[in-house]
Order: sequence, then C-alpha cells, then structure tokens
Amino acid sequence: MRDLSGAFDDEGNIIPDGVPDNPGAILYNVPTRTGQKDNYNLSVGVSATWSIPQDKKLQDQCKEAAAANIALMQQTTANKRLDFEIARLKNCGQLMKEGISFHPKSPYYKVCADVMVNNVTYIKPHVHSIPSPSTSSGRVSTNAADLGGPLKTKP
Repeated sequence: MRDLSGAFDDEGNIIPDGVPDNPGAILYNVPTRTGQKDNYNLSVGVSATWSIPQDKKLQDQCKEAAAANIALMQQTTANKRLDFEIARLKNCGQLMKEGISFHPKSPYYKVCADVMVNNVTYIKPHVHSIPSPSTSSGRVSTNAADLGGPLKTKP
C-alpha cells in the first residue's frame, strides 16, 4: 500500500504522488500446504427390506374397520338416494293430481316422466248394482208409455 510511484520529477525520475499504488490488488501469493489430495470413488449398492408384522390381529382389525366404514358409507348413500326418490315421487304425484307438469319438450319433463298417479286421472272400472223394483207396492207397469215421453235422437 506504499506510494512509491505515480509521478516524475524534472529529470524524469519516478517519485511518489500521494496515491497508494495498486490499492486492494493482490500483490503476491504465499503457498500454504493444506494436505488436500484428489479422491475418486465409485460405488454401487442395493438395499432391500422385508417387514413381517409381529401382530396380525391388528392388521385384521384394521381391514375389518375399513370394510365396516365402507359399508356404512354405501348404506348412507343408499338411504339418501331412497329419500331423494321418495321425495321426487311424492312431489311429482302431488303436482300431477293438481294438473301441473312440465311441457313435454322441456328438459325437466323427464324428471317426473316415470311417476304414475293411479285412481285419480281416470275412474277405475266398477259395477253398480241396480235393485229390481219390488212388486209388493203394486206399482209395476208393463206399459212403455208409463216410463215417459218418446225418446228424441239426434241425426
């Protein structure tokens, strides 16, 4: 960091100029022994593990619990599906009784397409019994005129 050069005197000799020469530059290297050597290594390895459970009972219980949980979820899903279908059947049937339905070209028409309402939209076939006139009253007539005027028919 000494200032040994940088300017010249009247005769051309080098003189200090007040600025350090080569500030921060590496001026020289000192060899230092570290003992480090080159090392090359090549290795190939294989690893395998074989695990045998000591208590098979815990594995069986875990499998049974998983199967029970799956069965419970499936039953819950089936119950919700049944609730949905019964609600759909009830609502569609009630609307059909009231004469309300989607237009056949509507995409929602098929929601109630498989619902049937029986004994409401038509009369079930049935038979009425007509009692025969009693002869004890004495009002039995064999004359057709006693039944009323002539029948009128439309052309």
